[in-house]
Amino acid sequence: MRTVRGWFRDTTGGLPRSFWYLWTGTLINRLGSFVLVFLAIYLTQERGFSASQAGLVLGAWGVGGAVGTTVGGTLADRWGRRPTLLTAHLGAATMMLALGLARPLWAVALGALLLGTFAEAARPAFGAMMIDVVPEKDRLRAFSLNYWAINLGFACAAVLAGMAAQAGYLLLFVVDAATTLITALIIFTRVKETRTVSATPVAKGDAAPAGALRTILTDRVYLGFVALNLFAALVFLQHISMLPIAMGDSGLSPATYGSVIALNGVLIVIGQLFVPRLIKGRSRSHVLALASLVMGVGFGLTAFAGTAWFYGVTVLIWTLGEMLNSPSNSTLIAELSPAALRGRYQGVFSLSWQIAGAAAPILGGLVREHVGNGALWFGCAAIGAVMAVAHLVSGPARERRAAQLRIPATPLRPVTVVQPPVPEAAEAAATAQAEPVRAAS
Repeated sequence: MRTVRGWFRDTTGGLPRSFWYLWTGTLINRLGSFVLVFLAIYLTQERGFSASQAGLVLGAWGVGGAVGTTVGGTLADRWGRRPTLLTAHLGAATMMLALGLARPLWAVALGALLLGTFAEAARPAFGAMMIDVVPEKDRLRAFSLNYWAINLGFACAAVLAGMAAQAGYLLLFVVDAATTLITALIIFTRVKETRTVSATPVAKGDAAPAGALRTILTDRVYLGFVALNLFAALVFLQHISMLPIAMGDSGLSPATYGSVIALNGVLIVIGQLFVPRLIKGRSRSHVLALASLVMGVGFGLTAFAGTAWFYGVTVLIWTLGEMLNSPSNSTLIAELSPAALRGRYQGVFSLSWQIAGAAAPILGGLVREHVGNGALWFGCAAIGAVMAVAHLVSGPARERRAAQLRIPATPLRPVTVVQPPVPEAAEAAATAQAEPVRAAS
């Protein structure tokens, strides 16, 4: 019992109060994240759209998300994390209801486009705010805890959505909108602004929009890592686009898909909090390479699946890869990002997910229809293997870049902070000025 208490204290202790408010908002929002999980099934089985049309709608969501993350990252640095989050959540709740009421294909696609814009605009601000309030030494734990909350909510949502869909799909949209509004209320009442304003001029190119864009576009190490994440996302996002369609072709019901995909969240809830200790001190490039390989194998085996238990096994395998990938990914993104451009770097990283969100369902639908189901999943396995090699090759350059960004930490410490939030966030903000890092969601 004492060992369990010590592990719990080491895992959750010492984190700022603001982090726990953000964590709670994440959990509540994810508990109601019904729509995206079941959108492909809703479009094909309830609305009668083809796989290509469903892919088009999901692709519109991804296009909107690409716009949202780009705008959201800029607003998080210029306008502030808190107002960006509030605007994004309120807009997402409104568009969630609009999408549920839309009927023609063009209206559904437009609703998905606008919903993706608002929903994903929150991601850069949330990631930047978490880095603001959590000191560097605690970020691996914080990212793992937040990821745990995401998947606890996802596991519950997948099962609940399968049952709620039987009562009517509109209920999914209503509940999703309600939990988004609750998250906005928590942020509005409990979380102060964490963006810091320096009283002294920042270095040339760090804050000006043109300089920021130039800095990011010339950061080849960072962009290379973002490109690898893009390919990982193209594989991973097949679980919400083509996997439910494949299971439907195997004669399995939406409720069965909900139960099978819930295994992803259940495994992460059970094991994710142990991952930081497992990978601590190990080469991040090796961990990411292994994660890519395992994820590719899991999705590749889907080509042979035809029963619920086999689909469940494939989900468990690629989930192991996801569990290894997430914390290493997040901490590395944090260390590769200059502090003054935290929101924009977060936006660029999130953009890779949105590009994949637009491309994955469209490409997946085209491959399934014109080449075959097996070719889609074997292609995912091949991408995973190539990514594993790429991580091993590019890893040393990333670590050198992260080490270089730590060097200016001491000279930047005297910068005056004009706008301190709550005491915990003020302490984290001072740390953020001293250590130019950036986190991924």
